[in-house]
Amino acid sequence: MSGPWRNAAVTILGSTGSIGCSTLDVVDRLDMPIYALTAWRSVDALAAQVRKYRPQVAVIADEACYAALQQALADHSGTELRAGAAALSEVAADAACGAVVTAVVGAAGLPATLAAVEAGKRVCIANKEPLVMAGELIMAAAKQHGATILPIDSEHSAIFQCLDGHSGSEVERLIITGSGGPFRTVADLSSVTVEQALKHPNWSMGPKITIDSATLMNKSLEIIEARWLFDLPLSQIDLLIHPQSVIHSMVHYRDGSVMAQLGMPDMRTPIQYALTWPEHVTGPVAAPDFTAQNFTFEAPDRKRFPLVDLGYAAAEAGGLAPAVMNAANEVIVERFLDGGCRFVDIFSCVEQAVAKHETCAHPSLEAIVAADAETRARLSAAL
Repeated sequence: MSGPWRNAAVTILGSTGSIGCSTLDVVDRLDMPIYALTAWRSVDALAAQVRKYRPQVAVIADEACYAALQQALADHSGTELRAGAAALSEVAADAACGAVVTAVVGAAGLPATLAAVEAGKRVCIANKEPLVMAGELIMAAAKQHGATILPIDSEHSAIFQCLDGHSGSEVERLIITGSGGPFRTVADLSSVTVEQALKHPNWSMGPKITIDSATLMNKSLEIIEARWLFDLPLSQIDLLIHPQSVIHSMVHYRDGSVMAQLGMPDMRTPIQYALTWPEHVTGPVAAPDFTAQNFTFEAPDRKRFPLVDLGYAAAEAGGLAPAVMNAANEVIVERFLDGGCRFVDIFSCVEQAVAKHETCAHPSLEAIVAADAETRARLSAAL
């Protein structure tokens, strides 16, 4: 393996989560050097990763956990330990790293993602929230600083591969696919339990994104993300349910042809492509067996899953609406996971938050962060 990516040191923001662990598997197989690993509060998991992969730097974002990390690695040398949210941005922008994988769950990854972009890095984006909240700012910064933004989300990676140098003027529409989650055929969602919602039929993911898949909020976030990544209007971005999760997304061109990217539902494939782009190198995931299953498609049920239309509406409103929608969703999903509300309360809570948001055209990063914090504080006090 001899591409230009070969010696690029990698920083993984959120290395202890599902995407982070998959990224470590890929980086290990590719024998790429690791500059930094970071976690929010998972001291034991981060310490174990530091011992195994020996990064130059390890960051625990929650400063209250710093002493515990120091103690866990008291007999380990060769890795500098840092703490705090600012340290995430520092390692993302450090000249010693060439590629940054952003896998921090939720809005917490926005500052570090923007720091990596402003440093002109190859930024492999796995978390949807930064582009949802601040897509206009991030894409403008990428253009200004020469950063390369490569999507890790399987849907956006698929679209990126299907476009492969073609311009937006050739595109009729983008077709984002989704499995439909565990409740695709469940008529009554009023008694859904946390355990049921965490049983995704195809993908193995962290709890927050698994719940987003169950509500189809993940599709709303992906629609907004696609708008910024591929610079196309919302009217040209569609959603199609594909329960098998083998066709990850499609591009419908103006001549009537449709390009689709297919692969097994394993995040290591899009992670590896983002790291090795523009090369496709040998990876750990086999191609699908096309004789083993049939492919089916259906329209999303927008009545049972109202967050799909809400995502389009928030994206159309622009400004602070996507950030408010995302913040409300994070708060209520956490409450649901803790057993503090019903599954269907997620829908109403997010809808009400977006309905009450203050309009603001072309918001600054400070305004976005403030709206995020205000939404969280208001909902946390009300719930």
